[in-house]
Amino acid sequence: MILISHRGNMDGKKPLIENTPTYINNALTRGYEVEIDVWYEDGFYLGHDKPKYKIDISFLKKSKLWCHAKNHEALEKMIEGNIHCFWHQTDDMTLTSKGYIWAYPGKQSIKGSIAVLPEIHNDDISKCGGICSDHIEQYKK
Repeated sequence: MILISHRGNMDGKKPLIENTPTYINNALTRGYEVEIDVWYEDGFYLGHDKPKYKIDISFLKKSKLWCHAKNHEALEKMIEGNIHCFWHQTDDMTLTSKGYIWAYPGKQSIKGSIAVLPEIHNDDISKCGGICSDHIEQYKK
């Protein structure tokens, strides 16, 4: 089972520090993969609602990152850079650039998919291949 920290969160949401490079690195160091929100505006940035933290492309090339493109330019640049990425808004599911099925919360219906925030809808995660959660520590057990 792939365990993915949502924006670096491991034991609950922490909006003031999520998507920061230090917080993301902490989750990676603790053995989790991490979903991050990526923007491109004359360079790469992290941030959920807007570009906040400028980063170098080398940061995005770290293994175990799942880069959620927040604008079309970010998706295009990450695909060009061979970075594991995906785009979605409210689609039931999407494919990542490495071929994983990324399922929208409440839509965990395909075997092997990545269940995103399954705690919101009390989703059945018995068939999923991975979980992305703000509470990823609880799935470690």
